[in-house]
Amino acid sequence: MRILFFFVSFLVAGVPALCQEDRHLDIERIIEEVFPLQEQDANYEELYEALLLHYSHPLDLNTASREELRSLFILTEAQVSSLLSYRVTYGKLLSIFELQAVPGLDLPTIQRLLPFVTVRETHLSTDNRSLIKKILSEPNNYVLLRYERTLEEKKGFAPPDNDSDNRYAGVRGKFFARFRVSHPKDFSLGMTIEQDEGEPFTWDRETRRYGADFYSYHFQLQNRGRVKNLVLGDYQVQFGQSLVFGSGFNIGKGAESVATVRRTNLGARPYTSVRETGFFRGGAATIEINKHLDITAMYSRLKQDGIPRSDDDPRRGEYVSSIQTSGLHRTQNEINARNTLTEENIGLNLTFQKGSWTTGTHALHTRYSLPIFRRPILANQFEFSGGHNLAYGLFTNYNFQNFTFFGEAARSSSGGIGAVAGLITALGRKLEAALVFRNYDRDFHSFYDDGFGEQSRNINEQGNYWGLKYVVNRKISFSCYFDSFAFGWLRSSASTPSTGYEYLVRFNYNWHKTSRFFFQYRRQSKYEDLEVDDHENHIKTPAEGIKDNFIFNLDHEISQRVSFKSRIQWSAFSLGQSNSSGFAAAQDLNIRYNKWRFSGRIALFDTDDFDNRQYIFERDVLYAFSIPALSGRGTRQYLLLQYRANRKLDFWLKYARTSARDRDVVGSGLEEIQGGKRTVIRFQTRIKI
Repeated sequence: MRILFFFVSFLVAGVPALCQEDRHLDIERIIEEVFPLQEQDANYEELYEALLLHYSHPLDLNTASREELRSLFILTEAQVSSLLSYRVTYGKLLSIFELQAVPGLDLPTIQRLLPFVTVRETHLSTDNRSLIKKILSEPNNYVLLRYERTLEEKKGFAPPDNDSDNRYAGVRGKFFARFRVSHPKDFSLGMTIEQDEGEPFTWDRETRRYGADFYSYHFQLQNRGRVKNLVLGDYQVQFGQSLVFGSGFNIGKGAESVATVRRTNLGARPYTSVRETGFFRGGAATIEINKHLDITAMYSRLKQDGIPRSDDDPRRGEYVSSIQTSGLHRTQNEINARNTLTEENIGLNLTFQKGSWTTGTHALHTRYSLPIFRRPILANQFEFSGGHNLAYGLFTNYNFQNFTFFGEAARSSSGGIGAVAGLITALGRKLEAALVFRNYDRDFHSFYDDGFGEQSRNINEQGNYWGLKYVVNRKISFSCYFDSFAFGWLRSSASTPSTGYEYLVRFNYNWHKTSRFFFQYRRQSKYEDLEVDDHENHIKTPAEGIKDNFIFNLDHEISQRVSFKSRIQWSAFSLGQSNSSGFAAAQDLNIRYNKWRFSGRIALFDTDDFDNRQYIFERDVLYAFSIPALSGRGTRQYLLLQYRANRKLDFWLKYARTSARDRDVVGSGLEEIQGGKRTVIRFQTRIKI
């Protein structure tokens, strides 16, 4: 009966649509379609890295857990439950095409899912080879080499006018290298090297600089008896709703208004990004106590950047006022701040899972070699100070039919409490809804948090979020959300407690499998400080700042070889009596010809100020990410070439130029460039060993 049901659905749903839409799509277009990017302030680099990992190492649908399926942010909670129930009822999937037989999975969802999943042969015997042999023979391995350079000369590389002028200590050009070999749910081994533009390449034992500026490395083993996971080197940890352990990629508010509000329990994972902060360095292990209970223990010792200070207060001694997170070490001041602070972390997690219920508790203790004391201003009154912090909490998740309940409550050693709770439900086959409530005290301190919220940190915020997604049919869908929030204490940009709100509406129309259109409107209201001149003093007065964003986007594939995208977006910003606006229009063309791929864009932009800067995602070389901020008046063009020489060798070349029409200087400080143009070239090669 199962074979007959599968065969009928196979014919009815239309196999050609699946075959044409899976591996032929560029990973950049897939990510942009699934997660329409809006602002640069979100950590999309982590998202890009994580989805690329799934793209190169697809999830096996016969063994993927509920959390792993959720981590793709493509399937709804109802669809995840339906797929898992299908596996229990009928056994392992026979083919990827059997997805069409799973109740609740429509063809557009399957098409979006295909690049990230697979169905492996079920009759293969267990691989009993040694780890060394498996690593040496693993086909999923590569070496990546990248070089990037700005053609125009920046002020930081120009000869100094006098001895007191600050300049970059290194040379022009940025270098990046990565090696990785891995097999899903078995092992992973990798190393990343990065040298930013302007950073010196040195070998100095006193400053502990050996060659390049940044090295990252990891080794991971999985499913070795009771040892479910072991990661050594650089890694991230994500549990619960990310109030204590949230050092991974998470997506908040956006066009996907339902599936992305909940965090996933992914545990410890290798760190492969080039961001030089926000990760752990040491080791983490997950042990299976019994069928339902796992314990994870971790230790980390990582050098951080900061400028040691001292004052006349003998109780303080030497301290730092903040941790520098840019990861740049180009000038003498940046070099002097490098690795001056040692951060140690010890953490523990207990997770209990039975059926549709998951619950757990965890704690993370952080110690700094130098205490942190921020500037003594009113806005910093409740910020963290000292050399130790303990954050601990409880989390839970429960699935009941079409309802998913989730939440976490945590507390820090300062006494502050952070809490988030939510609900995701399918109100029928076409309508989904999400509710999220959060309350983060002004003195809640958790250094690796990434829970749902308006700000980049879970502190000084209360809010309520409502999200809806309605699928009319295969062609038409709507999504929207409304989020209201309040800040009980001062912020850096507002000198008084304040409130705000944000809402978004998106309309999607896919009139053909090769043609997609969407319109999106977003409004955000926040109170910001407005300077008022009373002829004697400059007074900061809070005023409501309202920003509106409009986006019109059309994607069309003329054939399997040629496609284009047209995009128009506009914004308006008002603060007090001040009003400004911004506009951008972009036209893309993508061509495939044998072993070549060509992608190009020309964009025009015209903005009154930086508050109306325009962000448009653009394609880049593999594992690179680009959302340039377009401000002022000018043009932006890029051309991306890819050549696949053979199955083991790929080349990329990108040329991108931003030309300002309203000024003769672009950039500021040591990044300043004369002439009003910034041109960047990026060359990359990938070698599969």
